[in-house]
Amino acid sequence: MAFHTEETVMPQTLAAWIVVALAIAVTLAAPIAQACTRVVYLGPNDNIITARSMDWKVDVQTNLWIFPRGMARDGQAGSNSIKWTSKYGSVIATGYEISTTDGVNEKGLMANVLWLVESQYPPFGKDSKPGLTIAAWAQYVLDNYATVAEAVAALEKEPFTIVTDAVPGEQRLATLHLSMSDATGDSAIVEYVGGKQVIHHGRQYQVMTNSPTFDQQLALVAYWKQIGGTVMLPGTNRASDRFARAAFYVDAIPKDEDPNRALASVFSVIRNASVPYGITTPDEPNISSTRWRTVFDHKRKLYFFESALTPNTFWVDLKKIDFSEKAPVKRLDLGKDQDHTYSGDATADFKPATPFKFLGLSGS
Repeated sequence: MAFHTEETVMPQTLAAWIVVALAIAVTLAAPIAQACTRVVYLGPNDNIITARSMDWKVDVQTNLWIFPRGMARDGQAGSNSIKWTSKYGSVIATGYEISTTDGVNEKGLMANVLWLVESQYPPFGKDSKPGLTIAAWAQYVLDNYATVAEAVAALEKEPFTIVTDAVPGEQRLATLHLSMSDATGDSAIVEYVGGKQVIHHGRQYQVMTNSPTFDQQLALVAYWKQIGGTVMLPGTNRASDRFARAAFYVDAIPKDEDPNRALASVFSVIRNASVPYGITTPDEPNISSTRWRTVFDHKRKLYFFESALTPNTFWVDLKKIDFSEKAPVKRLDLGKDQDHTYSGDATADFKPATPFKFLGLSGS
């Protein structure tokens, strides 16, 4: 179902106190979560830029991959798995070389998955809709849809059941929510709350972090808008504080006609919402350092990657990639902790490779 917020007219002081109380209550009650941030910049001349940070407590073993059209896919959920063939080629960033955590397709659609501890997925069994491993959730969107609107229309019909599994090396299940953005500036956030799919769809949904659920994040940012970002902004590494900072700055930065200056501003925003490398919070061990950032220029189809452990930002030019069905799968080795250094246009540095297998149910 699509979800849209509506404003209710209330006396200003009463409304302010209610939102303040909600903001405090949610911040204190918010469960601990891995920290990531995603923002969408809406600039002039259809200059749309999406940025995200990846914050994790250990090396997430990320590499970049190029996938052509025509790849046969399987939901990796056993005999009752959804099957599809990729309609569009994509460039993606992996997690643990068993999942797509971030990526873009040749039509300019971007998909990102971020941690959301409150996620509850529907039960999965032989009589449910075909299963899709959570590791391939973002890839399914990139393979099949050209725009956010097209993806939302399809996902509202719930063609699959999300199937989750343990995070590699940990005892807990992967609990994620999905964001999408496209070359028109359209956005959508997809969450599973209480076992039900909830979709927030619209250009106004420019920012996503982690806990709490997205509807409560919107309430928090409403509070900070009343205070005004030039007066005070929260500065901690909590998800709710990063949401407030990113939401303020992505609208406050100049809407520059120069795409390179706009890109510089967006990089500044996502860096501002990042957690310094090496920072740990003793009483909140899962708030983690930012390990890498991606920024996608939807108009120029440039996918930028920045590791915390290298001195350079580099990019992949989707316009130079052969996404045809006969084209090989390729991989860019980023090294342990993404410490390999690339500079400028790294499109030609990808090497042919055997595709990784998405993590699924045991035996699938």
